[in-house]
Amino acid sequence: MAETVLEDTVAVTVHGSVGAVDLIVPLGASASDVAREYAAQSGSVEVPRLVTIIGRQLPPTTSMEAAGVTAGAVLVAFSGDSPTPSSPARPASDPTTTDRRTPAAVAVLTGAAVLATASAFLGAHAEGWQRDVVLGCLAFAAALGVIPMGRHIDLRGVSAPAFGAALGYLLVWEPGSFSQPLAFGITGLGAALVAGIARASGAGPAVVHTVWMVAGAGTFLVSGAVVLTGAPPQLTWAVLLIAALLATRSVVAAAVDVPDQMLIDLERLAVTAWSARDRPRGRRGRIMIRESAVSEVLARGTLIVNATSVAILVLVVVATPQLLAEATFDVDRPGAQALVFFTGAGILLAARSFRHPQARILLRTAGLFAWAMLAVELLPGYSERTLLWVVVVSLALAASALATAIATGRGWRSAWWASKAELAETLAGAFAIGALVVASGLMRLVWEIPFVR
Repeated sequence: MAETVLEDTVAVTVHGSVGAVDLIVPLGASASDVAREYAAQSGSVEVPRLVTIIGRQLPPTTSMEAAGVTAGAVLVAFSGDSPTPSSPARPASDPTTTDRRTPAAVAVLTGAAVLATASAFLGAHAEGWQRDVVLGCLAFAAALGVIPMGRHIDLRGVSAPAFGAALGYLLVWEPGSFSQPLAFGITGLGAALVAGIARASGAGPAVVHTVWMVAGAGTFLVSGAVVLTGAPPQLTWAVLLIAALLATRSVVAAAVDVPDQMLIDLERLAVTAWSARDRPRGRRGRIMIRESAVSEVLARGTLIVNATSVAILVLVVVATPQLLAEATFDVDRPGAQALVFFTGAGILLAARSFRHPQARILLRTAGLFAWAMLAVELLPGYSERTLLWVVVVSLALAASALATAIATGRGWRSAWWASKAELAETLAGAFAIGALVVASGLMRLVWEIPFVR
């Protein structure tokens, strides 16, 4: 009998102007009955009206069961002179959300970031007032991007670190190959500094600023360590290429980060009298995860993946030609070429596992750029006959790969092809790390150590 009584009652908490009261009421009790009981126990002169925490008013004749009130629910009591709450109104037009991702705005701000990078390289060779004008324009653009007001705040906040990076490069650039690692490290530090300011001011998505900060600070630490230890400059570019390759895997762990409240019902773990008596009704129980919360997690993961793909592309575009240009010794050059080849292969194979079109395009662009630079490095040294054989063998391999993909039944997305691509990606990463030892000049330094008999 006691079990029947518990199943037919529900525990609620009613908050009002005179305080909060915990009540155990039958499921068949109406909202007016609960309101009168609250008035009696709280000492209120007037019987209030009950409203849910989302602003929905309960009609006086509606029962607790019909209103969907479950154990542990919180109701709000409004007196007669209080305004009747209504459904939450849609927020007013916010300048941060209106047309924030229009194609025109994205194109303009992306072009501005590209022009900032170009102005930094061109302004480095200028002197006098021309260089000062470029510095002033870059500083003004970076400051304008971190201001948390106006239109297109999110896009301005995302592109602002690019102007900070260009400003840092222009401030410390000096001619000479040995100064390039430090200049690129200061470039990353400038981007991280502006991203930190934008994150603190709330201009733009915080996850994108986090990617800017991690990539910029990591670049500065790598280049700074190489400069302080007196290692050859090519070590910086080799390590950055390996970092770009490894980032294709680490970004997945950062993007797939589901909040704990979406995996565990924290309300049921709360040690309260009401949660202990909570018993979900029906076969499916109660809905614990809102659709909007799932959309927020997916949007956050998309931003992290796309932002990291941009960072990988930038690292590959900058580090690949620098590494091939710095590895001039006969011992280092094969290692640098092998590192570029396997890095490009690993990034191209990793791109297949991303379902975001922008991320796939960025990663494939990075891998193809690495291979294109390697082709520019190797092909001029071969004869026309050798180049012809390279083209023939490449076409034959492409045709065989296409035939293999069709033969597996479902093409590139079959389980057979996925397992082989996974193995190839793992081997590419292992060979790239092995080539790092030769490409960085470490093998040559060990070779040149005099042996004492």
